[in-house]
Formats: sequence, structure tokens, C-alpha cells
Amino acid sequence: MQEILNSETPLFMQIKEKIEDMIVNRSLEADQQIPSSTQMVKFYQVNHLTVLKGMNLLVEEEVIYKKRGVGMFVSPDGREKLLKKRKQRLITHYIIPLIHQAETLGISTEELMSLITETAGEEERKDEQ
Repeated sequence: MQEILNSETPLFMQIKEKIEDMIVNRSLEADQQIPSSTQMVKFYQVNHLTVLKGMNLLVEEEVIYKKRGVGMFVSPDGREKLLKKRKQRLITHYIIPLIHQAETLGISTEELMSLITETAGEEERKDEQ
């Protein structure tokens, strides 16, 4: 079964993000072998070089490492590196624009925090149902 990849993002980046997601959500743990490039080629039905390009980016970021002749594995601190990167992306892409929008609307920091807390509570209640 082929998982659908979108056409908005380059395929190698999507492959990279899929591996990152497996590490972040702990489907892959530290020092655990990641799926082989051959497995990913078959699963996603993409070119071998596309898969390798995505994997090599993670090697460069030291999120995964290679064992020659064996495969690629999650670095001991790979998950922490990804969490740090994603938290920074959250701040840059969502929190800072949210703060700017709140300032534009005249919403105080306290009111903004209250809105976030209230909304989070509503989402938790939805998840429980």
C-alpha cells in the first residue's frame, strides 16, 4: 500500500519528515534501525536517490547515523534535536505571528494566555468524548 505524498513539498523532504515523525512520536527510539532505503522506495514508490537524499539530510543534522553495511540508526540524542528544532519552528511560525496579531487586535498578554488555556481545555474535552 502506497502512502500518499503531497505535491506541494519536494518528495525527499517529505521522506525526511516521515522519518522525523517516527522519531518524534517514538515509533523509532535511540539506536534503533530505521527502515531501509529499499523498504521506503517500495512503500512510497519513489526513486532510490530521492529516499537517500532525505535520509542524508538527517545524517547531516546528526539525527540518524550510518553503520556501514548494516543500515541507518537513530542517534542517541536524535529525538531531542528534532524536538528542539520543532519547538523553534513553532515559535517562529506560530507564536510570534500570534503575538503580533494579538497586539494588532489590542489583546493583552494575559488575555491571550487565557484564550489559549480556554481553547486547550475545550480541545481536551473534545478528545475525551
